[in-house]
Amino acid sequence: MTKTESDLEESLVTKLLELKYEHRREIRDRATLETNFRKKFEALNRVNLSDNEFKRLLDQIVTPDVYKAARSLRNRETFIRDDGTPLN
Repeated sequence: MTKTESDLEESLVTKLLELKYEHRREIRDRATLETNFRKKFEALNRVNLSDNEFKRLLDQIVTPDVYKAARSLRNRETFIRDDGTPLN
C-alpha cells in the first residue's frame, strides 16, 4: 500500500503530538520560524538583540549539520554584541 506525502506528514505530526510536541500551524515558512526563534531566544536570555546581532547569531548557529547546531545552542558559547559586550 502506498501512502501519499500528505498521509506521511499527518502521521509524523500525530507521532510528535504524542511525544508532547506542540503543533504550531502559524509557523509555515522560514521567516516566521526565525521570528519565533528570536522571540524565544530573547526571552530566555533576557536580552533584546539588534537586527544586525540577530543576523550574526543566525549565521553563527545555522548549519546543515544538525548535531553541530544543537551543540552550539546547548553549550555556553560567547557571542559578542555590537557594543563589544559578551553574551553567553
